[in-house]
Amino acid sequence: MSLVTGRGPLSADPAGWFSPPLAAGTVFVEPHRRRVQALRGGHAVIDTERALLVHRPDRPLSYAFPVDEVGDLPVEPVAEAHGFVQVPWDAVDAWLEEGRRLVHYPPNPYHRVDCRPTDRRLHVALGDEVLVDTTDTVIVFETALEPRLYVAPSLVRTDLLRRSETSSYCNYKGYATYWSAVREDTGVIEDVAWSYEEPLPETLPIRGYFSFDPEKIDVVAELPRP
Repeated sequence: MSLVTGRGPLSADPAGWFSPPLAAGTVFVEPHRRRVQALRGGHAVIDTERALLVHRPDRPLSYAFPVDEVGDLPVEPVAEAHGFVQVPWDAVDAWLEEGRRLVHYPPNPYHRVDCRPTDRRLHVALGDEVLVDTTDTVIVFETALEPRLYVAPSLVRTDLLRRSETSSYCNYKGYATYWSAVREDTGVIEDVAWSYEEPLPETLPIRGYFSFDPEKIDVVAELPRP
């Protein structure tokens, strides 16, 4: 569960409720017993196992560090944790947690990704060309995101797809490769699908599998009701 994003319990639109209600603006701070490093110029300028995680409503998750462990980096005091400060993410060249390089934000201990084989149907079409029509799919449940269906490349008309130059990174799934649809009559429709060629261990069941963007291509996916 991501506490502060999507429909998490500290977000602006929680899926459930507290009884009695929490005070507005409640912040949750917790010890984070993992080694966190910040690198600048090839050297570690933070190397600690004393970091805190700060969960603020509708704000990205952030680290807080003991003020005596951040040297001359720019800092902002954390009101909810005396003696701890926050360091801007872009103040260093790279962040590592237990050896894994991070992008954009710390990984959330309440975030979960479940990949389950299913017989939910996926139909994807580009005009009169059917790219996918199968019930042999994998459904991915990821905290704070809508469920998505993924499908093996052997079940996709990959002759109608072309790898694009777009890429993105997720701290839970890894680097995504994007694919554009190509037809002589419609031309190129950019980034209609994506896949994870070398996913992180949490998402190995969808290695190389495709998922499709319903805003860019015709997708009918049998998904759980909202």
